[in-house]
Amino acid sequence: MIHFSRYIITAIMAVVFCGVGMAQDNKNWREMHKVKSKETLYGIAREYGLTVQDLVKANPEMSSPDYKLKKGDYIFIPYPEGTAASKATNVTKAEVPAGALRVGVVLPLHNVDGDGRRMLEYYRGLLMACEDLKKEGMSIAVNAWNVPIDADIYRTLVKDDMAKCDVIFGPLYSKQVKPLSFFVKDNNIKLVIPFSITGNDVDTNPNIFQVYQDPETFFGDVINQFAYRFKDYNIVVIDCNDKTSDKGVFTFSLRKRLEEKGIACNVTNINSGSAGFARAFSAIKPNMVVLNTGRSPELNTVIDMLDALTGEHPELKVSLFGYTEWLMYAKYNMGKFCKYDTYVPSTFYYNSYSTKVKNFEARYRRTFKSDMMDYLPRFALTGYDHGMFFLRGLRAKGKSFTGADEDPNALQTPLSFKRSGTGGGYRNNSLLFIHYNRDNSISIINF
Repeated sequence: MIHFSRYIITAIMAVVFCGVGMAQDNKNWREMHKVKSKETLYGIAREYGLTVQDLVKANPEMSSPDYKLKKGDYIFIPYPEGTAASKATNVTKAEVPAGALRVGVVLPLHNVDGDGRRMLEYYRGLLMACEDLKKEGMSIAVNAWNVPIDADIYRTLVKDDMAKCDVIFGPLYSKQVKPLSFFVKDNNIKLVIPFSITGNDVDTNPNIFQVYQDPETFFGDVINQFAYRFKDYNIVVIDCNDKTSDKGVFTFSLRKRLEEKGIACNVTNINSGSAGFARAFSAIKPNMVVLNTGRSPELNTVIDMLDALTGEHPELKVSLFGYTEWLMYAKYNMGKFCKYDTYVPSTFYYNSYSTKVKNFEARYRRTFKSDMMDYLPRFALTGYDHGMFFLRGLRAKGKSFTGADEDPNALQTPLSFKRSGTGGGYRNNSLLFIHYNRDNSISIINF
């Protein structure tokens, strides 16, 4: 079998941007450069054998009178003038072997704003998955189109290679879903919508895989598992008086479910005195504390209150149940999370201590000469997990692939899908409880 390795390597190192909405339409970019302290445009241009004018042409924002090069910025590094980078694309397209899995990417892949930089990292992770699958014997052809928020997606849909795709990843923006949904249905292409969108196209289009879980569905699943797992606990809901919080919907629905199940639940307030606060807890049953906010300040206040309570009543068994946002606070609150046997529901878990994750990060750093951005979840890991899951599944089952079987080797983002309605596509129903154990270990409960 002829493997499509040359294109994958070219794509990883050059990152193809051949979409709409950019002055440099239909060009390949050689690299993305992360600006270091004290670097100058002249120095960067010289490093890559370019002129400052080449850099400005590739990065239109540099032509602004108030533009300043800042440490940590990412800038496009174009091919030197006259090298005809587009020739590389033509060569690789000609080498697509029969039977290769054709992958399309329709996302904002640019350096203009955070959306573009995050999607670029996601795309790089997807390409790294393609490279690993190539080693397993797969032939893969990847085409990427830069489709920013103001793009007319219809211009992308008429590109020659779009209708030839077996699977497309994207879009990022809700307004682009409908036309892309019609397109993949008409051309019998699988569509993976990787991030949050509005709309219900997945309910009527059997070709769609919707990874994002809307809050109502996610919290509904969390409540079901909570009511089963903690049915023997005394539940303590703490009103944190946070008028900006959207978590009151969760605690209201939780309390309603607990009442239906006959599970004890007490409500107290973050401003309660120590005696009133203590009355909400049970000395007989273990206690599970739930806040109606995910904010860090209120969490820290409640932890201080629990420290005082358990210091005065060491016989009490107290656990915490939190929100996905708490994963961002873990590096500051690890000791407290473990002390209070904390559970955090999520659809992902970035384990910085994992050897596999560390190896991936080192490989990413070597390949792209930069670190992944400090976001949760890590977008490159998300792209990698999505690539491994969907492309491996499509290779094994073709058009009959439903995504029902979870990949046990996911680095960060396990996936598992179930059909939406009777004739629709598939929604991700993966759910994790991240458990910070009292022995200072972390375990993952996968439902």
